[in-house]
Amino acid sequence: MGLLNSFNQWKESRYQNHVSNMKEQGKCPDCEGRGYTVYPYNEFAYFNSFECPGCQGSGHYADWEEMQ
Repeated sequence: MGLLNSFNQWKESRYQNHVSNMKEQGKCPDCEGRGYTVYPYNEFAYFNSFECPGCQGSGHYADWEEMQ
């Protein structure tokens, strides 16, 4: 279980680093400031884009922080 715990710690520290970088830039960590997220419909069709659920489509870190 030590390997699994170290992997989870690495993953969490990487996520926290990403969030702190996005905070410095003032961007939403979920959509990286775009205001929308893109989900593949399937590998042969077009991509669907939806309003970011983290920031409600604004792309700002302050709005993302409010939703958390």
